[in-house]
Amino acid sequence: MSQNQPQKLIAGANAPLPTENISIRILSQNAIDCAAYRLTTDGKVRGDGDMIFYGQTRSDDGSVSFRGHDSDGFFDINLSAQPASIEKIALAFSSAQTLSQVGDVDIQVLQGSQVLMTCQLSSAGRNEKAIILAECYRRQGSWKFRFIAQGFEGGLKPLSEHFGVEIADDVPAQNHNPVQSQPQPINTQRPINTQKAGNTSQTNNPPPIPANPSINLSKITLTKNQSSINLKKRDDFGKISVNLDWNQRPQSDKAAPKKGILGDLFKQHQSNGIDLDVGAMIHLKNGEKTLIQALGNRFGSLQSAPYVCLRADDRTGQVSGGEWLDINGQQWSQIEEVFIFAFIYEGAPNWEKTDGVVTIHVPEQSPIETRLTEGAGNLPMCAIARLVNQQGSINVERINQYFKGHQEMDKAFSWGFSWKRGRK
Repeated sequence: MSQNQPQKLIAGANAPLPTENISIRILSQNAIDCAAYRLTTDGKVRGDGDMIFYGQTRSDDGSVSFRGHDSDGFFDINLSAQPASIEKIALAFSSAQTLSQVGDVDIQVLQGSQVLMTCQLSSAGRNEKAIILAECYRRQGSWKFRFIAQGFEGGLKPLSEHFGVEIADDVPAQNHNPVQSQPQPINTQRPINTQKAGNTSQTNNPPPIPANPSINLSKITLTKNQSSINLKKRDDFGKISVNLDWNQRPQSDKAAPKKGILGDLFKQHQSNGIDLDVGAMIHLKNGEKTLIQALGNRFGSLQSAPYVCLRADDRTGQVSGGEWLDINGQQWSQIEEVFIFAFIYEGAPNWEKTDGVVTIHVPEQSPIETRLTEGAGNLPMCAIARLVNQQGSINVERINQYFKGHQEMDKAFSWGFSWKRGRK
């Protein structure tokens, strides 16, 4: 077999794995919730830290992690770092739809950028809503990969309990209040420079795993009908992380389904690709207002005002995991509001087709997400959400309004900044 040709596996087949880092990519035409479980000889996890999924994106030792989103996700696995008690790593998914409604699911095993193996889970005639896809397992001191494709009754909760994960009871429904179309006007004005000046390399790590006694599978999605949620006052909210992710599949990836491929939607520069940027406007309790975005090299700071930091600028649209903003929750008492936005710096806007999603990770809270699906044509700027300090609590409010640019968005929400055209 040619080195450049990946091995194709059918259900039940297995193949050897390298003893180094690998990635397992799971591609689907519709949203699915993927999970990985590190299992001992009895087929059970040792503890909740052995489950990796959207609500806990790393194992307790960091040797298995999840990145991407719910139609194009990656599990990065350091096989050589697995504890001796771990005999296999099972990969599975669940969905609110049956497999026949979800459509075919493609699996790739990669070492770096090289695809070693491919598997396709056919959806024809399959009515299960949960599937055990595959497993990495030890065999005579080495690691192997097996394509399983086994249906499972129920959703993510019974699937996780099957592997021994302790699932927390559902949290009580929290109050959802209508989001204001505009925040109250603020008189303080501060001129800013939006000229972009270079890139900053920063570690793109996911937020830390909260030390919960059991896993909470709930995921909060803000919509038109449920547009806000209030997180109760705490002395220390910890490190709050905001992730903007979107479909980054290259055009040349034949294994990926055609849905949402950015190469079909945007006029891309041959070397750079689409550039989708996240930013924030911050209003502090002392009246100061600050902008955080890659334009103007305004990456902010966690330890000093404005207590918000952009980790790095993904200029190519090819950085896995998208872009991240961090907020110092220890200093939440100093913050009045964090207003989160995104804009397409280069390329024709088509928000609905990007599969764009913003997820807010607050330690010891369920992930809060909102999807960027309502944008009209020729409007590259999206006001996504705002986090408002309400007597010490965090009120997360979905906005999802679209504008021609920064200045129009600023005017709509009465921030009062002075804007000028910037370039990268």
